Amino acid sequence: MATPFRPAERWRNRALILFALVVFFFALLLPFGMAVLWSLVDPSHPWAYPNVLPPVLSFGRWVEIWTTSGLQQALINSYTVAATVSIATILLALPTAFAFGRMEFHGKAVAQVLTLLPLAMPLFVLAIFYVTLLSKLGIYSRFLGIAIGHTVCLLPYAIRLLTVSFSGVRQDLIDAARDLGASRLTVFRHAYLPVLKPGLLAAIIIVFILSIEEFAVSYIVGAPDFTTVPTILYSYLGYNFIRPNAAAVSLILVVPNVLLMLIAEHLLKSTGTAASAGKG
Repeated sequence: MATPFRPAERWRNRALILFALVVFFFALLLPFGMAVLWSLVDPSHPWAYPNVLPPVLSFGRWVEIWTTSGLQQALINSYTVAATVSIATILLALPTAFAFGRMEFHGKAVAQVLTLLPLAMPLFVLAIFYVTLLSKLGIYSRFLGIAIGHTVCLLPYAIRLLTVSFSGVRQDLIDAARDLGASRLTVFRHAYLPVLKPGLLAAIIIVFILSIEEFAVSYIVGAPDFTTVPTILYSYLGYNFIRPNAAAVSLILVVPNVLLMLIAEHLLKSTGTAASAGKG
């Protein structure tokens, strides 16, 4: 028979639910709703005080930015760079993550801290010095320069996520597979891959999202020839501050990323379940 909630527990649960609803409203629902309204403000009828809602709603802003801002090419650039960065980052992160997750060696804690240092540096500062380094190395391709910059900046995220995945692989499964004469590839497929797969996919998605949203390196290295969605967004948030256009671009940038982040969250939960249940 289920134990009934005591009055204190009941009020605590209600308070937590109320707090979650308030956070959801002010942190997500209200900003998202305002962005939708601003993106639908008709170019010929501005939204200003004392109007509580836009006087006229239309898709004029969406048509304007789609046909005049170079958004189509910026989307191609952003997603192409993000896909390239995701693959390169994962490939570079795997050996380091394996060492951190499966091996013990002197200086391991220091090495783990050092891999996180890029996260503590302001991206604009890194981007300025990075441009100078690219010119010294003779790399003048905007695409390649941005891809390398994003990869270096996002490596800590991939290493951290994959380290957790590697540490969740059960050693007894590895030993059992080896005792049965399995090859290295077979050991990887049956002992490592089932646990690594959710974390690997989550790392790819998170790096992909962060690459799409990155502005400093994309702007300093790519401008004015190579535009991405964040550079167009910040151009509307600059001196002229065209709020309706910025709202439309922000929705184009944010909505797909929110969906991808939900998928990554589900995959990260799957990683914990697989590790705890010993699936292999």
